[in-house]
Amino acid sequence: MHLALFYGSETEYIQGVLNFAKPAIRAGEPVAVAVPGAKVSLLERHLRQAGAQPEIFDMVELGRNPARIIPAVESMLAHHSGALLHYVGEPIWPGRSPEEIQEATRHEALINLAWPGTQIRVLCPYDVRALPDAVLEDAQRTHPHLITGGQTAPSPLYHGPSVPLGSEHPLPDPPANAASLAFGLQELSSVRTLVSARAMMAGMAPDRVNDLVLAVNELATNTIRHGGGRGILRVWRAASRLVCQIEDSGHIADPLAGRRVPRPEVAGGVGLWTVNQLCELVEIRSGSGGTTIRVHAALEG
Repeated sequence: MHLALFYGSETEYIQGVLNFAKPAIRAGEPVAVAVPGAKVSLLERHLRQAGAQPEIFDMVELGRNPARIIPAVESMLAHHSGALLHYVGEPIWPGRSPEEIQEATRHEALINLAWPGTQIRVLCPYDVRALPDAVLEDAQRTHPHLITGGQTAPSPLYHGPSVPLGSEHPLPDPPANAASLAFGLQELSSVRTLVSARAMMAGMAPDRVNDLVLAVNELATNTIRHGGGRGILRVWRAASRLVCQIEDSGHIADPLAGRRVPRPEVAGGVGLWTVNQLCELVEIRSGSGGTTIRVHAALEG
C-alpha cells in the first residue's frame, strides 16, 4: 500500500501519521519514519506517546540523494525479517531544488515497482500549504491512494507505476562555459584529470575530490563497457556545486538501476550504486537515443 497524505496543518500531519501507525501499534509491528529536520522529534514524541517504538531517520540526510532511499528502506525490511513494516517517508519538502524534487518524484514512482509482494505499507506526507501545485499533482500520479481531510480514496491521476513526464524531460543544456572532453578507453586518465582539476579549482576538499573522481570514473567506465565505447564528459560549476555530465549512446533499461544494494552473487550493478553513494544528486535520462547522466557534488559538507 502506497499512500500520499496531503496535510495543511501540524495537527493534520500528526494525526495522519498516527492513524497510519495504529495498525502497527496494535499488532506490535515495526514502524520506521524518515522525515525532514524538526519533524523528526515531533513525530517521534507523538508516536512514542501512542505506544510505538519507531526507528527515526532525518530525511535531509538519508534522502539528500533520493536514489538512496529505496535501498535504505530495503535494509529496514531485511532487518525486520519478514514482519510487516509501516514506513513513513517524506522525500519532498519546501526548500528542495527543482532538480531534487524531480528526482524525488522519480523515487516516488519507482516505489510502485520496487517491492511487489513485500511486507510493507508506505505513507508519504505532502505539505499542501508550501509545495507547488505541480508537485501535488505529481504526487497524485505516483500514489495509488490519497489521504485528504482524514479520508482515504483512490488517486484520480494514478494510472500505474510510470514515472511522471516532468521527471523524464531532457535535462537543461550545460552552460556555454562548461569544459568538454570526448573520451574513449585511451582517455580515461584524462577524464579523471579534468574532473580533479576542476574540483580543486572550485575549492572542493581533497577527500570530496577523490569521491567525485571515483564517481565519474565509474560512469566513464560504464560508457566504455555498455555505452558504445565512447562518450562526452562535461564539467561546470553551479553555485555551491560542481556538476559533471556523461553522455553516450547506451540505454539503461532497468528503471531501478543504481537503487538496489549490489548482491555479491550477481555480476555487475555496482557502478551506478557507487555513484549514488558518492554524489548528492544523480540525474539519469536514458532512451533509444542514448543516455545522459548528470551528477552533482557539493563543494562543502
